[in-house]
Amino acid sequence: MLDVLNALALIGNFVVVPAVSYGSQLALGALGVTMVYAVLRFSNFAHGETMSFGAMVTILVTWFLQEHGVGFGPLPTALLALPISILATVALCLLCDRLVYRYYRTKKAVPVTYLIVSVGVLFILSGLIRLIIGPRDQVFTDGTRFILKARAFKEMTGLDQGLAIKTTQGVTVVTAVIIVALLFWFLNRTRTGKSMRAYSDNEDLALLSGINPARVVMITWIITGALAAIAGTLYGLDKGYKPFTYLGLVLPIFASAIVGGVGNPLGAIAGGFVIAFSELLVTFAYKRVIAYLSPGEWIPDGLVQLLSTDYKLAVSFVILVIVLLVKPTGIFSGKTL
Repeated sequence: MLDVLNALALIGNFVVVPAVSYGSQLALGALGVTMVYAVLRFSNFAHGETMSFGAMVTILVTWFLQEHGVGFGPLPTALLALPISILATVALCLLCDRLVYRYYRTKKAVPVTYLIVSVGVLFILSGLIRLIIGPRDQVFTDGTRFILKARAFKEMTGLDQGLAIKTTQGVTVVTAVIIVALLFWFLNRTRTGKSMRAYSDNEDLALLSGINPARVVMITWIITGALAAIAGTLYGLDKGYKPFTYLGLVLPIFASAIVGGVGNPLGAIAGGFVIAFSELLVTFAYKRVIAYLSPGEWIPDGLVQLLSTDYKLAVSFVILVIVLLVKPTGIFSGKTL
């Protein structure tokens, strides 16, 4: 029985806990993509760099606060900097819409035009971020490092394998739950949220009902900017910040949105966790788990790993292709809010 519990502790420590944290980050990122697609009807490929911009602002403000001796107790100081990051990222999104996207909206451009334009915005933001903060890794985590340490878990349970939960992982999950709850409350309970859902469902009918399209677009970008800043900061806190990494996040984020049902917020959340668990389950080395569960003293020679961790993105790509071939509308058949 102890061997089974040790095997479960291994899986929990290296798969379940990281996947729940990573899935929360992907879900928040996918929600931003979903909001833009559901209301504005285009795929925003610049969303990863928007997240990177939000994380960058958080880092700069965090450094300023740390330099002046300001902290947040056991929690990361970055949480104090997050409101400023949200404001800056929202301002960036509104500026991009004002200078770029609004022109194509007035011209009634086709979705592929928006897609190409968003790629252009991606490269501009990518260069701007590297110009400001540089291309190197940046660490800005402080406060208490662990909520639960592996050694403490071993002492409590008497198991050989430990289970550790980082503070950043706990903060990520709690923040994601709060943000998702607030977003669903806003979309379902407020007049503005209902207007956005009506506009997403039928633009022409919404206009005839007196809904102001400019206001809907503005609120959409505000929500998208806030989600991008929060998701980018949480990802940077948990895994460290490097500008190039956020460019690679575009694939798993879009895979999450499409797997769940593009345009459906609930689908974006489900898709985020599907992608996160799939990546970690496929790249996890099962050697020690099998050693605990196998009879006798038999231990496999290799790592018993389906794929190397270098191929994490390939997992997202394969899942995306399978879903597009089998069920293109995604798990929740999303198109609208």
